[in-house]
Amino acid sequence: MQSGPGITADRLADKLGVTERAARRYVGILREAGIPIESVRGPYGGYRVGRGLRPPPLMFSATEALGLVMAVLDGHHDAGDAGSPVGAALGKIVRALPEPVAHQAEAVRQATAPAPDRSAARPDPDTTAALVRAASEHRRVRLRYRSEAGTEWETDVDPWAVVVRHGRWYLLCWSHRASGRRAYRIDRILTVEPLTEDFVPPAGLDPVAVLEEHLGEGWEYRAEVLIDAPADRIAYCIPRTLGRLEPAVAGCRLIGTTSNPWWYAEQLATVPAAFRVVGGPEVRHAVRELGHRLLAAADEPEGKP
Repeated sequence: MQSGPGITADRLADKLGVTERAARRYVGILREAGIPIESVRGPYGGYRVGRGLRPPPLMFSATEALGLVMAVLDGHHDAGDAGSPVGAALGKIVRALPEPVAHQAEAVRQATAPAPDRSAARPDPDTTAALVRAASEHRRVRLRYRSEAGTEWETDVDPWAVVVRHGRWYLLCWSHRASGRRAYRIDRILTVEPLTEDFVPPAGLDPVAVLEEHLGEGWEYRAEVLIDAPADRIAYCIPRTLGRLEPAVAGCRLIGTTSNPWWYAEQLATVPAAFRVVGGPEVRHAVRELGHRLLAAADEPEGKP
């Protein structure tokens, strides 16, 4: 009745696989339970779920339910699209609201034009649901993955956790193909096949911390930076993706890797303490060039006192 307002008694009976008399009896039972079922006579009439203080039961599919969770976590912008999981689920909620509230909610839904987050990469809800289920059941899966460069491969993994970080969804796992810890972008996972093998996740796993540490390892350009401040005072402003902090004779030492020395230099520029790049010629060059650009930006225009 909720998904097909105006359904007739004979169609309802056909869908339930019962007689028309039984279908009408079921409608009476719903009304006795306090659920407002309205009926309209005539050629265009039928049953529909009414509005009121008691909303009718909402039944979401797994895809719609996960779509709502994903929308809360990273801010979907397709809530007005009734064909998307988020839009379909939101439509059910709006239809369950009392008329005055529903009118306002629908007006906001249709009139709002949010700017999309271009850095976000939202994965397929069904793929995400399968990975979340496998992680919770400690069940190994087989993935087909496409890299940023377009290369595809299959690998069996132990899915430890699904982690959302800055609008991107990652599967933190143990890859049996690579014999090591990996973090795969879920939006690049093409297929998920559950396997029969179980696994035991690492004890005391902190998925967010492990993911951020992993994202700072294994890149082609190394970096070693001496920072003129103790590690406990500076750690709050050093993302784990930059590397690990170690105590040094004067201050602390940052050791990490990156695929983008220019980005790394820009991150170092935000450190509120003096520092010196002692390892990694590419990062040192990027820091030097960034320094020249900043100094040039601060120069007075020629001819101006």
